[in-house]
Amino acid sequence: MSSRSIRRSGACRTTARSAADLVAAGIVAPDQAAAIDAVAESFAVAVSPAMLDLIRSGDFDEGIARQFVPSAAELEAQPEELADPIGDEAHAPVKGIVHRYRDRVLLKPIHVCPVYCRFCFRREMVGPGSEALTPAELEAALAYIRSQPGIWEVILSGGDPLMLSPRRLGHIVRALDAIAHVGVIRLHSRVPVADPARVTPALVAALEAAKAVFVVLHCNHPAELTEAARAAIRAIQRAGIPMLSQSVLLKGVNDDAATLTALLRALVAARIKPYYLHHADLARGTAHFRTTIAEGQALMRALRGDVSGLCQPTYVLDIPGGHGKVPIGPAYLAEGGAPGRYRVADPGGRVHDYPPRCEFGRESGQESD
Repeated sequence: MSSRSIRRSGACRTTARSAADLVAAGIVAPDQAAAIDAVAESFAVAVSPAMLDLIRSGDFDEGIARQFVPSAAELEAQPEELADPIGDEAHAPVKGIVHRYRDRVLLKPIHVCPVYCRFCFRREMVGPGSEALTPAELEAALAYIRSQPGIWEVILSGGDPLMLSPRRLGHIVRALDAIAHVGVIRLHSRVPVADPARVTPALVAALEAAKAVFVVLHCNHPAELTEAARAAIRAIQRAGIPMLSQSVLLKGVNDDAATLTALLRALVAARIKPYYLHHADLARGTAHFRTTIAEGQALMRALRGDVSGLCQPTYVLDIPGGHGKVPIGPAYLAEGGAPGRYRVADPGGRVHDYPPRCEFGRESGQESD
C-alpha cells in the first residue's frame, strides 16, 4: 500500500507524540523515525488529530506537515540562535509573568499546547512535563498584576491558555475581571484550528467577563481553517468575543503572495482581523523556516493595493534580547530634499512628490496645452 493511500484511510483519533505514532499514522516513512526521535530528545512533539487528518489528506504536505512534523533540520543550530530568542526571562518579575511593556503583561499559566510548532520561539520551555503554575504561583502572579496600576491589558499565553480546563480558565478570567485597572483580557491560542473539539460551550462560557475579552488566533496557512475550525471560531464569536489573528512568515509554508493572500482573506471572511505577521524568531534549530526581512517586506509590498486593507497585518520583528516588538514593513515615504517635502511610493512602486510640485499653476508631470 502506498504512503498516499495510507494517509487517506480513516481518521486520526489521538495525538501523535512520537516518531512511532507518526509512522503508525502514515505521516512519515519508517526510515525517518531515528531523526525524529533525535529531535524529540530536545523539543516536544505533538500533532493533533485535526492536523493529522489534514496531512493525511495528501493535499497540504508542505503547508501543514512542515509546521508540525519534526525534521532533521531542527538538529542544526546556528550561532545566532537563542534558547530565549525574545528575552522573556529578562522581564519576568515573578514566575508566570512577562512585563516587557508598561501597560500590559503576559500571564503564562500553562506550558502545554495541542500541537508543537516546529518554529516555536518558546520551544525550549513548552511541552509535556513543563510546569504549569501551581495555585500559589498563580496567586502570586495575580497579586503582581493587582500591585501594578499601570497594567491595562493582560495577555494569557504560554503554552496555550485554551488548554486549561474551563474551571481553571474561568477562575483566571474572573480574577482578572475583578482588577479595577485591567481593561482588556487577551488570549493567544491555536486551539480553534489545531484542536477545535476543545472549544466547548463550557470553555466559551469560561471567557465571560465584564471587561473586554479578545481571542487572537495563531494561524499560518489557509488550509488550517477547516469547517470544524470555523465552527469553533463561530462559537467564540457568538459569545460576543472579537477575534484577531497572528501568523508567522514561514519559508515553505506561506512565503508567497498567493498563499498569504488566501490566508488573510480566509481569516477576514471568518470575521477575524489580521493583526500581526511575525518575522520568524531566532529559536534554536529553526533556520530552515526563516525568510530574509527583505523577502518579507517584498511580500507586504505585494499585498498593498491589490488586497483589501482589512487583510493587511503589521509585519513585525521581536528584537532579540527582550528589546520589544517593532514594525518592519516596507517604507513608502522618504525626505524630499526640502523642509516639508517628501517622496512617496504608490502601491505600484512609482514615486511621487508630496505635496505635488506645481509649475505655472500645474502639477509637475502634467503636460501643457
